[in-house]
Amino acid sequence: MSDISLSKAVRSNLLSLQNTAELMARTQNRLATGNKVNSALDNPTNFFTASALNARAGDLNALMDSMANGIQTLEAADNGLTAITKTLESMQSTLRQARQDKSFETDSFSLDADTIGTGTIQTLDFTEGAFGDGMGSITLHNKVITGNNGFANAGGSAGKASTLSIQTDSLNGGTAVTIALNAADTAETAAAKINSHISALDDGGGVTARVVKGQLEISSSKGEAIDLAGSVDIEFIGLAAGNVTAEDATATSGATGITFPIASQFTFTINGSSITIPSGVADVTALIGHINTSSAAQAAGVEASDNGSGGITLTNDDGINFTLGGTLAPLDMTATTTTDGIPASGTVGTITPANAVKSVDQLVREINRDADLKTKIRASNDNGKLRIENLSTQDLQIKGVTSSGIIDGTSFGAAKISGNSVRADLAEQFNELRDQLDKLADDASFNGINLLRGDNLKITFNENGTSSIDIQTKNGDALSSANLGLYDLIAKNLDADADIDSLLNEVKSALASVRSQASSFGYNLSIVQNRQNFTKEMTNTLQTGAANLTLADMNEEAANLLALQTRQSLSSSSLSLASQADQSVLQLLQ
Repeated sequence: MSDISLSKAVRSNLLSLQNTAELMARTQNRLATGNKVNSALDNPTNFFTASALNARAGDLNALMDSMANGIQTLEAADNGLTAITKTLESMQSTLRQARQDKSFETDSFSLDADTIGTGTIQTLDFTEGAFGDGMGSITLHNKVITGNNGFANAGGSAGKASTLSIQTDSLNGGTAVTIALNAADTAETAAAKINSHISALDDGGGVTARVVKGQLEISSSKGEAIDLAGSVDIEFIGLAAGNVTAEDATATSGATGITFPIASQFTFTINGSSITIPSGVADVTALIGHINTSSAAQAAGVEASDNGSGGITLTNDDGINFTLGGTLAPLDMTATTTTDGIPASGTVGTITPANAVKSVDQLVREINRDADLKTKIRASNDNGKLRIENLSTQDLQIKGVTSSGIIDGTSFGAAKISGNSVRADLAEQFNELRDQLDKLADDASFNGINLLRGDNLKITFNENGTSSIDIQTKNGDALSSANLGLYDLIAKNLDADADIDSLLNEVKSALASVRSQASSFGYNLSIVQNRQNFTKEMTNTLQTGAANLTLADMNEEAANLLALQTRQSLSSSSLSLASQADQSVLQLLQ
Protein backbone atom coordinates (compact mmCIF):
# COMPACT_ATOMS: atom_id res chain seq x y z
CA MET A 1 0.00 0.00 0.00
CA SER A 2 3.00 2.25 0.15
CA ASP A 3 2.61 2.82 -3.62
CA ILE A 4 -0.73 4.53 -2.99
CA SER A 5 -0.70 8.17 -1.96
CA LEU A 6 -3.62 9.52 0.02
CA SER A 7 -4.34 13.09 0.63
CA LYS A 8 -3.88 14.47 4.08
CA ALA A 9 -7.62 14.96 4.58
CA VAL A 10 -8.43 11.41 3.48
CA ARG A 11 -5.68 9.93 5.64
CA SER A 12 -6.93 11.92 8.67
CA ASN A 13 -10.50 10.79 8.15
CA LEU A 14 -9.38 7.19 7.58
CA LEU A 15 -7.42 7.18 10.83
CA SER A 16 -10.40 8.53 12.71
CA LEU A 17 -12.63 5.89 11.15
CA GLN A 18 -10.16 3.15 12.14
CA ASN A 19 -10.07 4.37 15.79
CA THR A 20 -13.83 4.43 15.88
CA ALA A 21 -13.97 0.88 14.54
CA GLU A 22 -11.53 -0.28 17.22
CA LEU A 23 -13.58 1.36 19.98
CA MET A 24 -16.74 -0.19 18.57
CA ALA A 25 -15.12 -3.60 18.58
CA ARG A 26 -14.07 -3.20 22.23
CA THR A 27 -17.54 -1.99 23.25
CA GLN A 28 -19.21 -4.81 21.39
CA ASN A 29 -16.89 -7.27 23.18
CA ARG A 30 -17.87 -5.83 26.57
CA LEU A 31 -21.52 -6.04 25.64
CA ALA A 32 -21.09 -9.64 24.54
CA THR A 33 -19.12 -10.79 27.62
CA GLY A 34 -20.61 -8.48 30.18
CA ASN A 35 -17.13 -7.76 31.49
CA LYS A 36 -15.13 -4.66 31.13
CA VAL A 37 -12.00 -6.62 32.16
CA ASN A 38 -11.66 -9.79 30.14
CA SER A 39 -7.92 -10.34 30.39
CA ALA A 40 -4.88 -9.12 32.22
CA LEU A 41 -4.33 -6.74 29.29
CA ASP A 42 -7.53 -4.91 30.11
CA ASN A 43 -6.65 -4.22 33.78
CA PRO A 44 -4.04 -6.44 35.46
CA THR A 45 -4.87 -5.38 39.02
CA ASN A 46 -8.60 -5.88 38.72
CA PHE A 47 -8.21 -9.05 36.66
CA PHE A 48 -6.00 -10.91 39.15
CA THR A 49 -7.87 -9.59 42.21
CA ALA A 50 -11.18 -10.75 40.77
CA SER A 51 -9.67 -14.10 39.82
CA ALA A 52 -8.55 -14.66 43.45
CA LEU A 53 -11.95 -13.69 44.80
CA ASN A 54 -13.74 -15.96 42.35
CA ALA A 55 -11.37 -18.82 43.20
CA ARG A 56 -12.13 -18.50 46.92
CA ALA A 57 -15.84 -18.31 46.19
CA GLY A 58 -15.51 -21.50 44.16
CA ASP A 59 -13.74 -23.29 47.01
CA LEU A 60 -16.46 -22.27 49.47
CA ASN A 61 -19.10 -23.40 47.01
CA ALA A 62 -17.44 -26.82 46.95
CA LEU A 63 -17.64 -26.97 50.78
CA MET A 64 -21.35 -26.22 50.63
CA ASP A 65 -21.97 -29.71 49.29
CA SER A 66 -20.16 -31.22 52.28
CA MET A 67 -22.22 -29.12 54.65
CA ALA A 68 -25.45 -30.13 52.93
CA ASN A 69 -24.52 -33.80 53.24
CA GLY A 70 -23.59 -33.26 56.90
CA ILE A 71 -26.98 -31.73 57.59
CA GLN A 72 -28.71 -34.70 55.97
CA THR A 73 -26.57 -37.11 58.02
CA LEU A 74 -27.60 -35.31 61.21
CA GLU A 75 -31.24 -35.37 60.17
CA ALA A 76 -30.98 -39.12 59.52
CA ALA A 77 -29.53 -39.60 63.03
CA ASP A 78 -32.31 -37.44 64.46
CA ASN A 79 -34.91 -39.60 62.70
CA GLY A 80 -33.30 -42.64 64.31
CA LEU A 81 -33.24 -41.03 67.75
CA THR A 82 -36.91 -40.09 67.44
CA ALA A 83 -37.84 -43.68 66.56
CA ILE A 84 -35.61 -45.07 69.33
CA THR A 85 -37.24 -42.73 71.85
CA LYS A 86 -40.68 -44.04 70.88
CA THR A 87 -39.37 -47.61 71.16
CA LEU A 88 -38.03 -46.94 74.66
CA GLU A 89 -41.36 -45.42 75.64
CA SER A 90 -43.06 -48.60 74.39
CA MET A 91 -40.63 -50.70 76.46
CA GLN A 92 -41.46 -48.51 79.45
CA SER A 93 -45.16 -49.03 78.83
CA THR A 94 -44.63 -52.82 78.59
CA LEU A 95 -42.87 -52.91 81.96
CA ARG A 96 -45.58 -50.77 83.56
CA GLN A 97 -48.20 -53.14 82.24
CA ALA A 98 -46.27 -56.04 83.78
CA ARG A 99 -46.06 -54.09 87.04
CA GLN A 100 -49.83 -53.68 87.09
CA ASP A 101 -50.58 -57.31 86.24
CA LYS A 102 -51.30 -59.57 89.21
CA SER A 103 -52.76 -62.59 87.43
CA PHE A 104 -50.63 -65.08 89.32
CA GLU A 105 -51.77 -68.70 89.38
CA THR A 106 -52.99 -70.30 92.62
CA ASP A 107 -53.95 -73.71 93.95
CA SER A 108 -55.51 -74.79 97.25
CA PHE A 109 -54.51 -77.83 99.31
CA SER A 110 -56.30 -79.63 102.13
CA LEU A 111 -54.62 -79.80 105.53
CA ASP A 112 -55.40 -83.06 107.35
CA ALA A 113 -53.65 -83.44 110.70
CA ASP A 114 -54.27 -87.19 110.74
CA THR A 115 -52.64 -87.61 107.31
CA ILE A 116 -49.62 -85.58 108.34
CA GLY A 117 -49.30 -87.18 111.78
CA THR A 118 -47.08 -86.07 114.65
CA GLY A 119 -44.42 -88.75 114.68
CA THR A 120 -41.82 -86.73 112.74
CA ILE A 121 -41.44 -83.13 111.68
CA GLN A 122 -42.67 -82.81 108.05
CA THR A 123 -42.10 -79.90 105.68
CA LEU A 124 -43.56 -78.24 102.61
CA ASP A 125 -40.73 -77.63 100.13
CA PHE A 126 -40.95 -75.18 97.20
CA THR A 127 -38.66 -75.45 94.16
CA GLU A 128 -38.39 -73.86 90.70
CA GLY A 129 -40.67 -70.85 90.17
CA ALA A 130 -39.09 -67.79 91.77
CA PHE A 131 -36.81 -70.09 93.78
CA GLY A 132 -34.82 -71.07 90.68
CA ASP A 133 -32.16 -73.60 91.61
CA GLY A 134 -32.77 -73.01 95.33
CA MET A 135 -35.50 -74.20 97.64
CA GLY A 136 -37.83 -72.72 100.24
CA SER A 137 -39.26 -74.74 103.12
CA ILE A 138 -41.67 -74.43 106.00
CA THR A 139 -42.36 -76.99 108.72
CA LEU A 140 -45.84 -78.42 109.12
CA HIS A 141 -45.37 -78.91 112.88
CA ASN A 142 -44.83 -76.84 115.99
CA LYS A 143 -42.87 -78.05 119.00
CA VAL A 144 -45.21 -77.36 121.92
CA ILE A 145 -44.91 -77.37 125.73
CA THR A 146 -48.03 -76.73 127.82
CA GLY A 147 -48.08 -75.82 131.53
CA ASN A 148 -50.79 -75.14 134.10
CA ASN A 149 -52.38 -71.78 134.78
CA GLY A 150 -50.38 -70.07 137.51
CA PHE A 151 -46.99 -70.32 139.22
CA ALA A 152 -47.72 -71.54 142.76
CA ASN A 153 -44.33 -71.76 144.49
CA ALA A 154 -44.68 -74.19 147.35
CA GLY A 155 -44.51 -72.28 150.57
CA GLY A 156 -43.70 -69.08 148.74
CA SER A 157 -45.15 -65.59 148.98
CA ALA A 158 -46.87 -63.88 146.07
CA GLY A 159 -44.76 -61.22 144.36
CA LYS A 160 -41.37 -62.86 144.88
CA ALA A 161 -39.33 -63.12 141.68
CA SER A 162 -38.71 -66.23 139.59
CA THR A 163 -36.92 -66.85 136.28
CA LEU A 164 -37.65 -68.94 133.19
CA SER A 165 -34.89 -69.92 130.75
CA ILE A 166 -35.93 -70.78 127.14
CA GLN A 167 -33.53 -72.08 124.52
CA THR A 168 -33.79 -73.42 120.92
CA ASP A 169 -31.26 -73.62 118.09
CA SER A 170 -32.70 -70.55 116.30
CA LEU A 171 -33.84 -68.43 119.23
CA ASN A 172 -31.31 -65.66 119.95
CA GLY A 173 -28.58 -67.47 118.03
CA GLY A 174 -28.90 -70.54 120.25
CA THR A 175 -28.21 -68.57 123.45
CA ALA A 176 -30.61 -69.15 126.34
CA VAL A 177 -33.10 -66.34 126.98
CA THR A 178 -33.92 -65.62 130.65
CA ILE A 179 -37.27 -64.00 131.46
CA ALA A 180 -38.33 -62.67 134.88
CA LEU A 181 -41.68 -63.96 136.19
CA ASN A 182 -43.19 -64.02 139.66
CA ALA A 183 -45.54 -66.15 141.64
CA ALA A 184 -48.51 -63.86 141.10
CA ASP A 185 -48.33 -64.16 137.28
CA THR A 186 -51.23 -65.82 135.50
CA ALA A 187 -50.80 -67.71 132.24
CA GLU A 188 -51.88 -64.58 130.32
CA THR A 189 -49.39 -62.23 132.01
CA ALA A 190 -46.62 -64.81 131.70
CA ALA A 191 -47.28 -65.20 127.95
CA ALA A 192 -47.23 -61.40 127.50
CA LYS A 193 -43.87 -61.13 129.31
CA ILE A 194 -42.35 -63.97 127.27
CA ASN A 195 -43.51 -62.57 123.90
CA SER A 196 -42.46 -59.03 124.79
CA HIS A 197 -38.97 -60.20 125.74
CA ILE A 198 -38.54 -62.39 122.64
CA SER A 199 -39.92 -59.78 120.19
CA ALA A 200 -37.17 -57.39 121.31
CA LEU A 201 -34.49 -59.82 120.10
CA ASP A 202 -32.96 -59.73 116.62
CA ASP A 203 -33.91 -63.38 116.07
CA GLY A 204 -36.99 -64.74 117.81
CA GLY A 205 -36.45 -68.19 116.27
CA GLY A 206 -40.21 -68.70 115.81
CA VAL A 207 -40.72 -69.10 119.58
CA THR A 208 -44.03 -67.76 120.91
CA ALA A 209 -46.15 -68.13 124.00
CA ARG A 210 -49.93 -68.12 124.15
CA VAL A 211 -52.77 -69.34 126.31
CA VAL A 212 -54.82 -72.25 125.02
CA LYS A 213 -57.83 -73.28 127.11
CA GLY A 214 -56.34 -71.67 130.19
CA GLN A 215 -52.94 -73.34 129.73
CA LEU A 216 -49.66 -71.58 128.93
CA GLU A 217 -48.30 -72.92 125.63
CA ILE A 218 -44.71 -72.32 124.52
CA SER A 219 -44.06 -73.38 120.90
CA SER A 220 -41.39 -73.31 118.19
CA SER A 221 -42.81 -72.86 114.67
CA LYS A 222 -39.52 -74.13 113.23
CA GLY A 223 -40.06 -77.51 114.82
CA GLU A 224 -36.98 -77.30 117.03
CA ALA A 225 -36.59 -78.78 120.51
CA ILE A 226 -37.27 -76.35 123.35
CA ASP A 227 -35.10 -76.45 126.48
CA LEU A 228 -36.66 -75.01 129.66
CA ALA A 229 -34.73 -74.29 132.84
CA GLY A 230 -34.80 -71.88 135.77
CA SER A 231 -36.56 -71.43 139.07
CA VAL A 232 -40.14 -71.47 137.86
CA ASP A 233 -42.42 -74.04 139.43
CA ILE A 234 -44.60 -74.97 136.41
CA GLU A 235 -46.58 -78.14 136.67
CA PHE A 236 -46.46 -79.51 133.12
CA ILE A 237 -49.60 -81.47 132.38
CA GLY A 238 -49.36 -84.81 130.62
CA LEU A 239 -45.61 -85.21 131.06
CA ALA A 240 -44.03 -87.88 133.21
CA ALA A 241 -42.31 -86.76 136.37
CA GLY A 242 -39.12 -88.36 135.14
CA ASN A 243 -38.78 -85.55 132.60
CA VAL A 244 -38.27 -82.99 135.40
CA THR A 245 -34.97 -82.84 137.30
CA ALA A 246 -35.17 -81.37 140.82
CA GLU A 247 -32.64 -78.79 141.92
CA ASP A 248 -31.62 -77.98 145.51
CA ALA A 249 -32.59 -74.51 146.65
CA THR A 250 -31.84 -74.07 150.34
CA ALA A 251 -31.55 -70.27 150.39
CA THR A 252 -32.81 -68.41 153.41
CA SER A 253 -34.22 -65.03 152.47
CA GLY A 254 -35.44 -63.77 155.80
CA ALA A 255 -34.12 -62.79 159.26
CA THR A 256 -36.01 -62.87 162.54
CA GLY A 257 -35.30 -62.11 166.16
CA ILE A 258 -32.93 -59.17 165.57
CA THR A 259 -31.97 -57.56 168.86
CA PHE A 260 -32.51 -53.78 169.02
CA PRO A 261 -30.84 -51.48 169.51
CA ILE A 262 -27.95 -53.07 167.54
CA ALA A 263 -25.02 -53.40 169.90
CA SER A 264 -22.15 -52.73 167.52
CA GLN A 265 -21.44 -51.72 163.95
CA PHE A 266 -21.28 -54.54 161.41
CA THR A 267 -20.83 -54.93 157.63
CA PHE A 268 -22.28 -57.41 155.13
CA THR A 269 -22.21 -57.59 151.31
CA ILE A 270 -24.67 -57.92 148.44
CA ASN A 271 -22.96 -59.23 145.29
CA GLY A 272 -19.64 -58.30 146.89
CA SER A 273 -20.53 -54.63 147.58
CA SER A 274 -20.46 -53.60 151.26
CA ILE A 275 -23.30 -52.24 153.37
CA THR A 276 -22.33 -50.87 156.79
CA ILE A 277 -24.93 -50.81 159.58
CA PRO A 278 -23.92 -48.49 162.45
CA SER A 279 -24.41 -49.40 166.10
CA GLY A 280 -27.43 -48.09 167.92
CA VAL A 281 -30.01 -48.78 165.20
CA ALA A 282 -33.17 -48.89 167.30
CA ASP A 283 -35.83 -50.67 165.19
CA VAL A 284 -36.67 -52.56 161.98
CA THR A 285 -37.71 -49.38 160.12
CA ALA A 286 -34.31 -47.74 160.66
CA LEU A 287 -32.48 -50.92 159.59
CA ILE A 288 -34.58 -51.17 156.42
CA GLY A 289 -33.79 -47.52 155.64
CA HIS A 290 -30.03 -48.12 155.92
CA ILE A 291 -30.18 -51.13 153.56
CA ASN A 292 -32.53 -49.68 150.93
CA THR A 293 -30.56 -46.41 150.61
CA SER A 294 -27.26 -48.23 150.10
CA SER A 295 -25.69 -48.26 146.65
CA ALA A 296 -25.06 -52.03 146.95
CA ALA A 297 -28.76 -52.87 147.40
CA GLN A 298 -29.84 -50.44 144.67
CA ALA A 299 -27.27 -51.81 142.19
CA ALA A 300 -28.42 -55.39 142.84
CA GLY A 301 -32.12 -54.44 142.74
CA VAL A 302 -32.52 -55.85 146.23
CA GLU A 303 -35.12 -54.43 148.56
CA ALA A 304 -35.53 -54.93 152.32
CA SER A 305 -38.99 -55.12 153.92
CA ASP A 306 -40.53 -55.87 157.32
CA ASN A 307 -41.36 -59.57 157.64
CA GLY A 308 -43.82 -58.86 160.50
CA SER A 309 -41.86 -60.99 162.97
CA GLY A 310 -39.33 -58.46 164.18
CA GLY A 311 -37.04 -59.11 161.23
CA ILE A 312 -36.57 -58.29 157.54
CA THR A 313 -37.03 -59.96 154.10
CA LEU A 314 -34.62 -59.37 151.19
CA THR A 315 -36.12 -59.80 147.68
CA ASN A 316 -35.23 -59.04 144.08
CA ASP A 317 -38.37 -58.51 142.03
CA ASP A 318 -36.42 -58.64 138.73
CA GLY A 319 -35.74 -62.33 139.30
CA ILE A 320 -31.94 -61.94 139.17
CA ASN A 321 -29.91 -63.99 141.65
CA PHE A 322 -27.86 -62.12 144.28
CA THR A 323 -25.24 -63.25 146.77
CA LEU A 324 -25.03 -62.32 150.46
CA GLY A 325 -21.72 -62.31 152.32
CA GLY A 326 -19.78 -60.76 155.18
CA THR A 327 -20.70 -60.52 158.86
CA LEU A 328 -24.33 -61.71 158.88
CA ALA A 329 -24.67 -62.90 162.46
CA PRO A 330 -26.79 -59.93 163.62
CA LEU A 331 -29.19 -60.72 160.76
CA ASP A 332 -29.25 -64.47 161.46
CA MET A 333 -28.29 -65.31 157.84
CA THR A 334 -25.90 -67.87 156.39
CA ALA A 335 -22.93 -66.43 154.51
CA THR A 336 -22.48 -66.88 150.72
CA THR A 337 -26.10 -67.89 150.31
CA THR A 338 -27.72 -67.47 146.89
CA THR A 339 -31.38 -66.60 146.76
CA ASP A 340 -33.80 -66.60 143.87
CA GLY A 341 -36.32 -64.54 145.78
CA ILE A 342 -38.36 -67.66 146.61
CA PRO A 343 -38.33 -70.15 149.47
CA ALA A 344 -36.60 -73.52 149.28
CA SER A 345 -38.66 -75.30 146.58
CA GLY A 346 -39.08 -75.39 142.84
CA THR A 347 -38.98 -77.75 139.86
CA VAL A 348 -36.73 -77.02 136.91
CA GLY A 349 -35.23 -79.02 134.06
CA THR A 350 -35.34 -79.81 130.36
CA ILE A 351 -38.74 -80.75 128.96
CA THR A 352 -39.16 -82.71 125.74
CA PRO A 353 -41.80 -80.86 123.68
CA ALA A 354 -44.48 -82.64 121.69
CA ASN A 355 -45.10 -82.25 117.91
CA ALA A 356 -48.32 -80.48 116.96
CA VAL A 357 -49.60 -80.02 113.37
CA LYS A 358 -49.93 -76.34 112.50
CA SER A 359 -53.25 -74.89 111.54
CA VAL A 360 -53.91 -73.34 108.12
CA ASP A 361 -53.85 -69.88 109.71
CA GLN A 362 -50.47 -70.59 111.29
CA LEU A 363 -49.02 -71.71 107.96
CA VAL A 364 -50.46 -68.66 106.19
CA ARG A 365 -49.02 -66.32 108.78
CA GLU A 366 -45.57 -67.92 108.74
CA ILE A 367 -45.30 -68.15 104.92
CA ASN A 368 -46.28 -64.50 104.51
CA ARG A 369 -43.78 -63.41 107.18
CA ASP A 370 -40.81 -65.58 106.16
CA ALA A 371 -38.18 -63.41 104.46
CA ASP A 372 -37.17 -66.24 102.09
CA LEU A 373 -40.72 -67.08 101.04
CA LYS A 374 -42.88 -63.96 101.06
CA THR A 375 -41.43 -62.47 97.85
CA LYS A 376 -41.75 -65.77 95.94
CA ILE A 377 -45.09 -67.20 97.07
CA ARG A 378 -48.12 -65.90 98.93
CA ALA A 379 -50.45 -67.89 101.19
CA SER A 380 -54.07 -67.43 102.22
CA ASN A 381 -56.88 -69.38 103.88
CA ASP A 382 -59.30 -70.73 101.27
CA ASN A 383 -62.24 -71.95 103.37
CA GLY A 384 -59.99 -74.11 105.52
CA LYS A 385 -57.57 -75.01 102.71
CA LEU A 386 -54.07 -73.64 102.27
CA ARG A 387 -54.03 -71.56 99.08
CA ILE A 388 -50.57 -70.99 97.56
CA GLU A 389 -50.07 -68.24 94.99
CA ASN A 390 -47.08 -68.62 92.65
CA LEU A 391 -45.49 -65.14 92.40
CA SER A 392 -43.47 -66.12 89.33
CA THR A 393 -43.68 -66.52 85.57
CA GLN A 394 -42.16 -70.01 85.98
CA ASP A 395 -43.90 -73.19 87.13
CA LEU A 396 -43.66 -73.83 90.89
CA GLN A 397 -43.09 -77.37 92.21
CA ILE A 398 -44.34 -78.24 95.71
CA LYS A 399 -43.06 -81.21 97.67
CA GLY A 400 -45.35 -82.49 100.41
CA VAL A 401 -48.70 -82.54 98.54
CA THR A 402 -50.42 -85.56 97.03
CA SER A 403 -51.88 -85.70 93.52
CA SER A 404 -55.34 -85.25 95.07
CA GLY A 405 -54.27 -81.98 96.72
CA ILE A 406 -53.85 -83.22 100.29
CA ILE A 407 -50.84 -82.04 102.31
CA ASP A 408 -48.95 -85.04 103.69
CA GLY A 409 -45.41 -83.65 103.94
CA THR A 410 -43.86 -86.49 101.91
CA SER A 411 -45.23 -86.71 98.34
CA PHE A 412 -43.06 -85.27 95.57
CA GLY A 413 -43.80 -84.29 91.98
CA ALA A 414 -47.58 -84.36 92.30
CA ALA A 415 -48.23 -80.64 92.88
CA LYS A 416 -47.38 -77.93 90.37
CA ILE A 417 -48.65 -74.34 90.03
CA SER A 418 -48.23 -72.72 86.62
CA GLY A 419 -46.45 -69.40 86.18
CA ASN A 420 -47.89 -66.01 85.22
CA SER A 421 -48.27 -66.23 81.41
CA VAL A 422 -49.19 -62.53 81.04
CA ARG A 423 -45.89 -61.34 82.44
CA ALA A 424 -44.04 -64.00 80.44
CA ASP A 425 -45.62 -62.68 77.20
CA LEU A 426 -44.73 -59.11 78.17
CA ALA A 427 -41.11 -60.19 78.64
CA GLU A 428 -41.12 -61.45 75.03
CA GLN A 429 -42.61 -58.13 73.86
CA PHE A 430 -39.87 -56.29 75.70
CA ASN A 431 -37.19 -58.38 73.97
CA GLU A 432 -38.75 -57.74 70.52
CA LEU A 433 -38.77 -54.00 71.16
CA ARG A 434 -35.16 -54.21 72.27
CA ASP A 435 -34.23 -55.91 68.97
CA GLN A 436 -36.09 -53.23 67.01
CA LEU A 437 -34.13 -50.55 68.85
CA ASP A 438 -30.86 -52.00 67.56
CA LYS A 439 -32.23 -52.31 64.01
CA LEU A 440 -33.38 -48.69 64.04
CA ALA A 441 -29.90 -47.61 65.06
CA ASP A 442 -28.39 -49.71 62.23
CA ASP A 443 -30.67 -48.14 59.61
CA ALA A 444 -30.13 -44.47 60.58
CA SER A 445 -27.29 -43.90 58.09
CA PHE A 446 -26.80 -41.39 55.25
CA ASN A 447 -24.20 -41.56 52.52
CA GLY A 448 -22.38 -44.35 54.36
CA ILE A 449 -22.14 -42.53 57.71
CA ASN A 450 -24.17 -43.71 60.74
CA LEU A 451 -23.77 -41.44 63.73
CA LEU A 452 -25.84 -43.80 65.88
CA ARG A 453 -23.24 -46.52 65.39
CA GLY A 454 -20.42 -44.27 66.59
CA ASP A 455 -19.18 -43.03 63.16
CA ASN A 456 -17.33 -39.70 63.10
CA LEU A 457 -18.75 -36.97 60.84
CA LYS A 458 -16.16 -34.29 59.97
CA ILE A 459 -17.39 -31.11 58.25
CA THR A 460 -14.88 -28.46 57.01
CA PHE A 461 -16.05 -24.85 57.01
CA ASN A 462 -13.28 -22.91 55.21
CA GLU A 463 -11.09 -23.36 52.17
CA ASN A 464 -7.84 -23.94 54.06
CA GLY A 465 -9.30 -26.50 56.52
CA THR A 466 -8.56 -24.53 59.69
CA SER A 467 -12.24 -24.39 60.66
CA SER A 468 -14.15 -27.64 61.03
CA ILE A 469 -16.36 -29.69 63.38
CA ASP A 470 -16.28 -33.37 64.40
CA ILE A 471 -19.68 -34.85 65.26
CA GLN A 472 -19.93 -38.16 67.11
CA THR A 473 -21.87 -39.85 69.90
CA LYS A 474 -20.58 -39.49 73.45
CA ASN A 475 -17.24 -41.33 73.77
CA GLY A 476 -17.82 -42.69 70.27
CA ASP A 477 -20.13 -45.39 71.65
CA ALA A 478 -22.82 -46.92 69.47
CA LEU A 479 -26.36 -46.13 70.54
CA SER A 480 -27.27 -49.80 71.10
CA SER A 481 -29.46 -51.56 73.63
CA ALA A 482 -26.36 -53.06 75.27
CA ASN A 483 -24.66 -49.68 75.69
CA LEU A 484 -27.92 -48.26 77.02
CA GLY A 485 -27.95 -50.96 79.73
CA LEU A 486 -30.91 -52.88 78.28
CA TYR A 487 -30.51 -56.63 78.07
CA ASP A 488 -32.65 -59.55 76.95
CA LEU A 489 -35.18 -60.47 79.61
CA ILE A 490 -36.05 -63.93 80.65
CA ALA A 491 -39.60 -64.21 81.91
CA LYS A 492 -38.32 -64.65 85.47
CA ASN A 493 -36.98 -61.09 85.39
CA LEU A 494 -40.58 -59.94 85.72
CA ASP A 495 -41.41 -62.11 88.75
CA ALA A 496 -40.87 -59.54 91.49
CA ASP A 497 -42.31 -56.03 91.47
CA ALA A 498 -39.01 -54.75 92.85
CA ASP A 499 -37.19 -56.21 89.82
CA ILE A 500 -39.67 -54.55 87.45
CA ASP A 501 -39.14 -51.24 89.24
CA SER A 502 -35.39 -51.67 88.75
CA LEU A 503 -35.92 -52.35 85.02
CA LEU A 504 -38.13 -49.27 84.75
CA ASN A 505 -35.31 -47.21 86.23
CA GLU A 506 -32.91 -48.66 83.62
CA VAL A 507 -35.29 -47.75 80.76
CA LYS A 508 -35.73 -44.30 82.25
CA SER A 509 -31.95 -43.88 82.32
CA ALA A 510 -31.74 -45.06 78.69
CA LEU A 511 -34.39 -42.51 77.70
CA ALA A 512 -32.40 -39.79 79.39
CA SER A 513 -29.26 -40.84 77.48
CA VAL A 514 -31.08 -40.86 74.12
CA ARG A 515 -32.65 -37.46 74.78
CA SER A 516 -29.30 -36.07 75.81
CA GLN A 517 -27.74 -37.38 72.57
CA ALA A 518 -30.59 -35.90 70.54
CA SER A 519 -29.96 -32.56 72.21
CA SER A 520 -26.26 -32.82 71.36
CA PHE A 521 -26.95 -33.60 67.70
CA GLY A 522 -29.48 -30.77 67.56
CA TYR A 523 -26.85 -28.40 68.87
CA ASN A 524 -24.39 -29.61 66.21
CA LEU A 525 -27.04 -29.27 63.49
CA SER A 526 -27.63 -25.64 64.41
CA ILE A 527 -23.89 -24.99 64.14
CA VAL A 528 -23.66 -26.56 60.66
CA GLN A 529 -26.78 -24.75 59.41
CA ASN A 530 -25.44 -21.46 60.73
CA ARG A 531 -22.12 -22.05 58.97
CA GLN A 532 -23.95 -23.04 55.78
CA ASN A 533 -25.84 -19.74 55.77
CA PHE A 534 -22.64 -17.88 56.57
CA THR A 535 -20.82 -19.58 53.68
CA LYS A 536 -23.62 -18.70 51.25
CA GLU A 537 -23.43 -15.07 52.27
CA MET A 538 -19.64 -15.11 52.13
CA THR A 539 -19.62 -16.62 48.62
CA ASN A 540 -22.04 -13.96 47.45
CA THR A 541 -19.84 -11.25 48.93
CA LEU A 542 -16.75 -12.61 47.16
CA GLN A 543 -18.51 -12.96 43.82
CA THR A 544 -20.01 -9.49 44.11
CA GLY A 545 -16.59 -8.05 44.88
CA ALA A 546 -15.08 -9.77 41.84
CA ALA A 547 -17.94 -8.57 39.66
CA ASN A 548 -17.45 -4.99 40.82
CA LEU A 549 -13.89 -5.20 39.51
CA THR A 550 -14.62 -6.82 36.14
CA LEU A 551 -18.23 -6.39 35.07
CA ALA A 552 -19.14 -3.74 32.53
CA ASP A 553 -21.95 -1.23 32.92
CA MET A 554 -24.22 -2.37 30.13
CA ASN A 555 -26.09 0.92 29.94
CA GLU A 556 -22.86 2.82 29.62
CA GLU A 557 -21.47 0.45 27.00
CA ALA A 558 -24.68 0.61 24.99
CA ALA A 559 -24.52 4.39 24.99
CA ASN A 560 -20.88 4.22 23.99
CA LEU A 561 -21.75 1.91 21.05
CA LEU A 562 -24.48 4.26 19.90
CA ALA A 563 -22.10 7.20 20.05
CA LEU A 564 -19.44 5.23 18.20
CA GLN A 565 -21.90 4.22 15.52
CA THR A 566 -22.80 7.88 15.07
CA ARG A 567 -19.15 8.79 14.97
CA GLN A 568 -18.50 6.06 12.43
CA SER A 569 -21.28 7.36 10.23
CA LEU A 570 -19.97 10.88 10.42
CA SER A 571 -16.41 9.69 9.80
CA SER A 572 -17.61 7.82 6.72
CA SER A 573 -19.33 10.96 5.45
CA SER A 574 -16.22 13.05 6.16
CA LEU A 575 -14.08 10.51 4.32
CA SER A 576 -16.45 10.71 1.36
CA LEU A 577 -16.23 14.51 1.33
CA ALA A 578 -12.43 14.41 1.61
CA SER A 579 -12.19 12.07 -1.37
CA GLN A 580 -14.34 14.37 -3.59
CA ALA A 581 -11.34 16.68 -4.10
CA ASP A 582 -9.52 13.88 -5.85
CA GLN A 583 -12.62 13.12 -7.90
CA SER A 584 -12.70 16.73 -9.21
CA VAL A 585 -9.24 16.19 -10.71
CA LEU A 586 -10.55 13.08 -12.41
CA GLN A 587 -13.37 15.08 -13.90
CA LEU A 588 -10.88 17.58 -15.37
CA LEU A 589 -9.03 14.76 -17.04
CA GLN A 590 -12.20 13.53 -18.52
